[in-house]
Amino acid sequence: MAPRVDSPSTAWAVRLISELDAADQRAKELVQGLTPLQLNWRPAPEAWSVGQCLEHLRVTNEVYLPAISASLAARPVRPVQDIALGRLPRWFIRNYIEPSSQSKRARAPKKIAPGARVDPGILDLFLASNQAARELVRRASDYDVNRVRFKNPFIPVLRFTVGTGLEIVSRHQRRHLLQAERVKQAVDFPGRECGP
Repeated sequence: MAPRVDSPSTAWAVRLISELDAADQRAKELVQGLTPLQLNWRPAPEAWSVGQCLEHLRVTNEVYLPAISASLAARPVRPVQDIALGRLPRWFIRNYIEPSSQSKRARAPKKIAPGARVDPGILDLFLASNQAARELVRRASDYDVNRVRFKNPFIPVLRFTVGTGLEIVSRHQRRHLLQAERVKQAVDFPGRECGP
């Protein structure tokens, strides 16, 4: 199916596309001017670098988006104006996805864990994966994202709605972009000037 180029008419899709655009801008600002050393610098052995945060988001898109997309096949066109999150999805997002001091830390599933070193081309790869996410949001805006469910590629027993899945993509990006910003702001980040 060819990607939609027109603007979606649903409020939730317009909002999610705007959030993905904001994530792209944050990522560009994060990576601009970084050397390969800075891109791969980690504040602690168990922590991720700026590059690893972006790699994790890129790989997550590449695994998660096809599962959502496949669930839309042969569904009737029936758009809804808002995404309605049920109790379990709200709890899951609040506790594992949304960036907050109350969020639980969980080890990333192996299939989306970043490698030890990240290539400087990661920004372009991340931006391309977000373009695919925007195209999926546009496509999904034609469907009842509160009823169509997809098989979660990370937790197969969970079947979230497409709306929940797309919310997770956006909020997951906010979480890890904030993490990357904190890495870059670390006192011992390479190249940071010390003192007044």
